[in-house]
Amino acid sequence: MARMSAGVVAAGGLVAGYGVARWTKKRALGGVTLAAAGAVAAREWNERAGAAAAVGLTSACVAAFAGSHPLAKKLGAWPAVFTVAGGVAAASWAISGRRSI
Repeated sequence: MARMSAGVVAAGGLVAGYGVARWTKKRALGGVTLAAAGAVAAREWNERAGAAAAVGLTSACVAAFAGSHPLAKKLGAWPAVFTVAGGVAAASWAISGRRSI
């Protein structure tokens, strides 16, 4: 079975969460999608890099989610989501390495 990095899971959760919220018009459903991906990624970050890294990277995901909203006013919604998702993936790679889940 192919394995995916925690950063890809977290970044994918940001993209998928926005997509689900937009297409279903149910923001809560998008939030559940985002939270599920974040929980999977956080568990892996904790196992691979420790609790401090997991807390820091999870906080980065929350900050990215919040930051995507004002960024969307400048770039547009999808470009903002992809920008913050890329930032989360890069931060994950820098902190926890390219280890797979």
